[in-house]
Amino acid sequence: MSTEEQAKAPAAPVLRPRVGLSGAQLKTMARQGGFAVDGTTGDRMIQSLEGVIDSLTARWNALAKLTQAPPMSTTATARWVSDHMVNTATDAQGLLTQLQQARDEFPTYVEAIKLAKKNYRERDHVSQQTFAKIHPQA
Repeated sequence: MSTEEQAKAPAAPVLRPRVGLSGAQLKTMARQGGFAVDGTTGDRMIQSLEGVIDSLTARWNALAKLTQAPPMSTTATARWVSDHMVNTATDAQGLLTQLQQARDEFPTYVEAIKLAKKNYRERDHVSQQTFAKIHPQA
């Protein structure tokens, strides 16, 4: 392929691997006892996630405006820029797409953390019982 042909060829899409666990995966881990978190830390995590959910919910109408092409002139360039802005907000990697996924996923993270807090309490109780058997108090 010539240099000129390479310049005209569309760029290959950049595929970014998904990092982290989905809410469902995290919830399954917690349900199976795969992780635990103490109450204070869990409460802070939940408070942070719920804060983001509340913020997104409160601002969703304003954010949804990103799905509409901004008013610009009628030139071909302006139409292209306008369409490009909408596409970059709403494509698979777009800001709005990512925020919607977060808004949908975070409640499941909250459920998983609540299960993990329960796991921690149960493990702590068992540990205390074991310790009491090893070192009975007089």
